Amino acid sequence: MSFYILPISIGLAFVLDLIIGDPYWFPHPVIYIGKLVSGLEKAVRNSKLFTSEKKQKLCGLLIWVSTVAVTAIVTYLLVSLFDRNVIMVLLVNAIVICICLSTKCLGKEAKKVYYKLDDIDEARVQLSYIVGRDTSNLSEEEIIRATVETVAENTVDGTIAPMMYAFIGGPILSMVYKAVNTMDSMLGYKNERFVNIGMFSAILDDIFNYIPARFSLVSFTIASFFLGYDWKNCVVIGIRDRKNHNSPNCAIPEGAVAGALGVQLGGTNVYFGEEVYKPTIGDKNRNLEREDIIRTIRLMNFASLISLMIFLIIYMVFIVLRCI
Repeated sequence: MSFYILPISIGLAFVLDLIIGDPYWFPHPVIYIGKLVSGLEKAVRNSKLFTSEKKQKLCGLLIWVSTVAVTAIVTYLLVSLFDRNVIMVLLVNAIVICICLSTKCLGKEAKKVYYKLDDIDEARVQLSYIVGRDTSNLSEEEIIRATVETVAENTVDGTIAPMMYAFIGGPILSMVYKAVNTMDSMLGYKNERFVNIGMFSAILDDIFNYIPARFSLVSFTIASFFLGYDWKNCVVIGIRDRKNHNSPNCAIPEGAVAGALGVQLGGTNVYFGEEVYKPTIGDKNRNLEREDIIRTIRLMNFASLISLMIFLIIYMVFIVLRCI
């Protein structure tokens, strides 16, 4: 592949995502990845292998390897169908990478919560579509907090990480990342049902997100500077509270956004009927307000653009150095 095709494809994918997003009528590959994971999970749970904690963990690894392999092979075959025509290669790469990005979709879903806040019950229902926690009894401020946290965290999952992996390994690695992320969202819980079978999915998702999460602090800081938010506090809180989460990655983007907006995130949530305590992130300089959802969406959009530009610069420097 010519060196210029990949960056052009990624740039085009980013623009397409901002314009089109994820149309509801489009059969998104993540749906089929999810069906594959569900089928494999059902198969191993009904097998004789699923008899001890150790074997359950091995079954989880088998699901992970199988899903990644199928995703990589299918994506490779799709891209290879058009590898003799430069224009088609560019377009197909762009479409596949665009599918892996979810900037517009995330912003759109967060705005739906924002517009429903005048009816607390409808806002709770709308929020339940984008978070895993129980939303049935949340107050308005808790709904806003959950929305801000979700947009901040998923800026990494939905844009920065798949974009970074696209620059490293093209559409194949970008789609593999989506498979890794999907498995974590389906299996990576620490309750009785998933603690063993989802162990590898959770650990490997953390590994895949380790660098993108830390890179997000740079992107959010630059975005905060240009948007007129508190960019210095973005850095301070992002670093200070980076460990205030069960995940080694989630507190970094959440801390960056909390610092930039001067609000406090984190705290106790309810998952599957169980209270899960989480440390707070950020300082409560003021109460969360509705407009913080819109501010966080702006931060996500600008941080995503900043990430694209930095990745592009790194990619071009690498190409130049390789040619010397």
